[in-house]
Formats: sequence, C-alpha cells, structure tokens
Amino acid sequence: MFAVLKTGGKQYKVASGDVLRVEKLAAAAGETVQFNEILMVGSTVGAPFVEGAGVQAEVIDQIKGPKTINFVKRRRKHSSARKKGHRQQLTLVRIGDILEKGADKSGVKAAVNGAAPVAAAPAAKPAKKAAAPKKAAAPAGADDLKQLSGVGPALEKKLHEAGVTTFAQIAAWTPEDVAAMDEKLSFKGRIEREGWIAQAVELAKG
Repeated sequence: MFAVLKTGGKQYKVASGDVLRVEKLAAAAGETVQFNEILMVGSTVGAPFVEGAGVQAEVIDQIKGPKTINFVKRRRKHSSARKKGHRQQLTLVRIGDILEKGADKSGVKAAVNGAAPVAAAPAAKPAKKAAAPKKAAAPAGADDLKQLSGVGPALEKKLHEAGVTTFAQIAAWTPEDVAAMDEKLSFKGRIEREGWIAQAVELAKG
C-alpha cells in the first residue's frame, strides 16, 4: 500500500520501508513520529486530507542537504556582488506503518517541522529584596528633640550620639556646655541662635 503525505510544504508518495529526506522535524534520532496530513491512501483520496489516516516513520538522523551557492549582482555604476552558501537542514526518516484509519488514536507523536524542542531552563528565583535598613530606635525615656527649632532627624541623631536625650539636659546647659557642644557637633552657634535652652525649659515642663 502507498500513501501521499504532505510535510514542509511538499508532497511525497511513500510505501512502507521507504527512506525519505524531509524538511527538518522537531524530533531526535530513534523517535517514531506520525505524519497526519495524508492526501491519499491507496485508492482513497482526501478532501483535502483523508480523515483518520496517518503514516508512521522512524527518525534515522538529522542531516543537511547539499550546499547551494547564491550569487547576487546589482546592476549599477558602482555595483556590488554577494556570494552566499546555504545547506538546508533535513531529517532522514524510514517509513513504517501506513494507517488508513485510527491514526488519531495511535498515541504516536505528530511530525512537526522545526527545530528540536529544547528543555525549558528552570525559572530563575526572584532575587530577595534587600531588607530596608532599620531605623535606629530612640533611647528609652528620650524626649522628641525634633520639637526644638531647627532640629531634624539628623541633628536629633547627633544629639543622641553625644548622650543628649532629654529637654531637661539641654535646659541645664551652662555657657561652657554650649561652647563644648558647639565645638563637638559643629553647630556653629546654632544653640544660641535658635534659642534651644529657653525652648527646652518650656518643653521640659510638659
């Protein structure tokens, strides 16, 4: 029995045992594939394909066809020419069973043109989010020094690092303490200019 099958845009008349070169199939050597686009089986002609018919084949090898040379020349004053070689990728198959019916239930992998399927790489795990730096906790029992004029989080941190955490401490500063703090923390007269001591006295009263 013979069949006419279609693959890769071409038609082939085949019989069991024939060795055939077809457009590259997505299959490895040794696999069995099934052509399902059958135009004719024996005396049965399809419209356009014969329903339920199929042709099974064993993949022998993935090969390349003969090299063809393409030469292009442009007809211009400053013409250019290009020479390019090409070898068509093909699959060598041996025809096995020709099924008039039941091909759709055979369970054999369908012959598909294209490159062999590549196993999907495992999805990369999303990078762990860098933990946001923890804000330094204010010392226990500390007052909110940001209530003083001109004191923000940065200045408050400097005062905490210098051991100043309450309004009562600032209210008790002497001129010598102010001068020492100005020099130590580079406040440049800010303490007197902003009137921190007077503010601290009021804030300390609650």
